[in-house]
Amino acid sequence: MFFGSKPRPAAPPAPSAPTSEAGVLEMLRRAVTAAKLPPQAAEAAGRELDKLETTDPAVAEYAVGINYLEFLLKLPWNNCTRDTLDLARAREVLDARHRGLAIVKERILEFLAARALRGAAKPQVLVVDDEEIARANMAHVLGKEGYVVRSAADGLEALDILASGFAADVVVTDLKMERLDGMELLRRLRRVAPDAAVVMVTGFATVGTAVEALRAGAAHYLGKPVNLVELKKTVAEVLEARLAASPGRGPVLCFSGPPGVGKTSVGQAVAEALGREFVRLSVAGLRDEAELRGHRRTYVGAMPGRILKELSRVGVANPVFMLDEIDKIGADFRGDAASALLEVLDPEQNARFSDNYLEIPFDLSRIMFIATANDISRLPGPLLDRLEILEFPGYTDREKREIARDFLLPKHLRENGLSPEAVSFTDAALSRIIDDYTRESGLRNLSRTVGAACRRLARLTFDDAQKAPANVDAPDIPNLLGPRRFTREAAEAGDRVGVVTGLVVGLHGGEILFVETARMPGSGQLLLTGSLGDILRESAQAALSLIRSRAGALGVDPGFFEKTDIHVHFPSAAVTKDGPSAGVTIFCALLSLLTDRPARCDTAATGEITLSGRLLPVAGIREKCLAAKRAGITTVIVPKANGDVVAALPADVTEGLRVVMVGDVMEAVELVLR
Repeated sequence: MFFGSKPRPAAPPAPSAPTSEAGVLEMLRRAVTAAKLPPQAAEAAGRELDKLETTDPAVAEYAVGINYLEFLLKLPWNNCTRDTLDLARAREVLDARHRGLAIVKERILEFLAARALRGAAKPQVLVVDDEEIARANMAHVLGKEGYVVRSAADGLEALDILASGFAADVVVTDLKMERLDGMELLRRLRRVAPDAAVVMVTGFATVGTAVEALRAGAAHYLGKPVNLVELKKTVAEVLEARLAASPGRGPVLCFSGPPGVGKTSVGQAVAEALGREFVRLSVAGLRDEAELRGHRRTYVGAMPGRILKELSRVGVANPVFMLDEIDKIGADFRGDAASALLEVLDPEQNARFSDNYLEIPFDLSRIMFIATANDISRLPGPLLDRLEILEFPGYTDREKREIARDFLLPKHLRENGLSPEAVSFTDAALSRIIDDYTRESGLRNLSRTVGAACRRLARLTFDDAQKAPANVDAPDIPNLLGPRRFTREAAEAGDRVGVVTGLVVGLHGGEILFVETARMPGSGQLLLTGSLGDILRESAQAALSLIRSRAGALGVDPGFFEKTDIHVHFPSAAVTKDGPSAGVTIFCALLSLLTDRPARCDTAATGEITLSGRLLPVAGIREKCLAAKRAGITTVIVPKANGDVVAALPADVTEGLRVVMVGDVMEAVELVLR
């Protein structure tokens, strides 16, 4: 240094990176200890911490290990919400959120009622110990807790009690007994009572024996002499865990129906009724199974699957988990995502769900899974086998009108700066919106159309409040929404030869389907057009064969097909069509063409036919009746085998309709043809 200059003060020592990182690791170790993780999770966290202590913080693996530990600690290993099993409140929630859907609500209430009864039933406990005093003390203490308690002196006597019909929820058994010890009893319980949880009690076993018992399936391990307070706590925890997991052991509900009928919002209402968190995961277009199972940490940018990420976000292990649009899941070279769902939804497997990122089992059995789908026919068979389908029917016109008046209209009026008290729509105005401007089973287009009317009304009010109608009636609707978008195509088409109206169920609910036929000189060919599937093609072949086999009785020239080509066309050729519902419609259209008898425009038919002329039952009768009403149909012909379904239809579905049940195709002909 230069003479005369002041000496510089010594710089304080900079904190070394290893010391800082050591503090992070120590903090993580304390967090792992405080989290009370399950044995496998605690063991995995310990191994990762030990590896990080010998890893240079500058390498990429260090950050990967830290992220892994932080995610493992965020998972809700033991955190569950307690169910609110009040059926009266559940009904109120469902009724407040949805108008109609009576069958759907009833099925959900049945599901919750079974859940409530399981929770209200007294748990049954079997105490097995060859020491009479210990056995009596444990039975006495557990009996005071309100449990139904039976006791046995050894494993053989315990098996006899179970064989007599005693369905034990928990078995508290000694490990060392004379005739049949606890380990052998545990093995046999896996066969005779697989759902019973086992608490092992002994004072003579080594740590290795305890570990062996836990690996063999024991839920807990207690030493002797038994701490009765600890015993009560352990049994209560086991029963609580079983109750929390019980919805996962039941069926996985799949809400199936057209868009806009309330499938997702009903799932939210179920979560609200139970007092659980609600998670919605859309799997539409999902093709990479790693999105569900996660990526292995050996990959750059590895992440856990979306199932575990959602659980870490909500912080509970038993939410209501909705897998939305499950029928639109896909598969490609990255794997079959639908197959990955098999492990997630199977109650026999999901208790030990393995995420590739986590690499240790996580219990998904406490989750109440609900799936939604528009078209269940697109689901793979193994996946469909794990679901209980709950059909969501379309709304009737009366239900739509009530929902629009009570919910949609006040909502859109407020959103557009109008007062529901100052502006009103008559029922006739709402009916005109439903008939002329929407054509759907659900409510989405109706909501958008009502919103458009309210926006137009807001514009008129802003320009001149005196000219804007305060009480909107049916004649005012074209001024708000323009010309009508839909017509009652069947009723307004008129009677025609060779054209018959059929009824089908598509992705958007019930629809009408015209079958048009034409004949021309040719060599006896049957031409089928309209993007038809194999089933519809076979229906047309069967209908033509039935006519040819009965040509004389039907008044048709027996040789009509020798020098004639028959063309059967289904309009809207850009839309793929298939299904076993159009046989009778095709038959009537062909017979109308060949006999020059016009078909009634106000009559529609549905049903598959056999070569002997019988009508087979079909599905979707409610949706088809609603579609008929929307199209102006007054008479609907259905198979006689669907009589029970027709009898169960609500009055507002069949209001204004004449539903005729027939068993033979000739009965249908007399109703369809003039």
